[in-house]
Amino acid sequence: MNATIYKHEFRARLKSVLIWSLALSLLIGIFFSFFAVFADEAELVNEMMQNFPEELRAAFGLDRMNLASVLGFYSLIFLFAQLCLAIQASSYGFGLVSIEESELTADFLLSKPVSRSQVLTSKLLAALTSLTITNLVVWVASFVSISLFREGREYEPRTLLLLLLSILIFQLFFLSVGLVVSLLVKRVRNVTSYALGLAFGAYILNAFSGVFGDVKLELITPFRHLDSAYIVQNEAYNTNLVLLNIAVSLVALAVSYWLYIRRDIPSVS
Repeated sequence: MNATIYKHEFRARLKSVLIWSLALSLLIGIFFSFFAVFADEAELVNEMMQNFPEELRAAFGLDRMNLASVLGFYSLIFLFAQLCLAIQASSYGFGLVSIEESELTADFLLSKPVSRSQVLTSKLLAALTSLTITNLVVWVASFVSISLFREGREYEPRTLLLLLLSILIFQLFFLSVGLVVSLLVKRVRNVTSYALGLAFGAYILNAFSGVFGDVKLELITPFRHLDSAYIVQNEAYNTNLVLLNIAVSLVALAVSYWLYIRRDIPSVS
């Protein structure tokens, strides 16, 4: 790792980290503040859920969520938090090396006395540090919101920890896949559009998997690998899908190093 590159990359994302962290804190805090209303009207809420189309309930996992319970309600919020986390991690992955290439400054960086593997490692660690800060903010916002608005209702802290621990695995998937895709295509001209495409594409596949019950779709999308409704309902991970998720992330990282070391870097000339 090169400390100078690491510091530069981290500082470049600091504003983004603050914005994402604030947005996720507000999302969790504001939405969970409505929990008491749902919990007090448990029968009405369950009846309302039954009136929704079965396909809609399956798409969002509502058929497996008890919105009148602390973690049941939180798992719904967590699903939307996952979407935000996916967009953030994807954008960091797609922009890790593509921004410098599009701005034709990558050749200047690589002219320094530092290997390509060191460059990529420094960039990855800076991105992971940034994502970890957002991750920690989500932890704090979740515990604070539940403490403030659960109104004495009990919940299983271990299950909440399982949900929160899944964030790092989830972020790493989108970071690594975004990185490897950016190295496979000739040039990423717009990081945001690619990041939104990957995050929403995975989210839509998750919805289709719920609607059709297609096992093949479960293998593709990390939203199903780390399904909040499944974790709350079973108080455990789906081990096979989590291992698949980690394997894809590690393979994507390994391929990214291989591609980056052999990549033709565009220059100003």
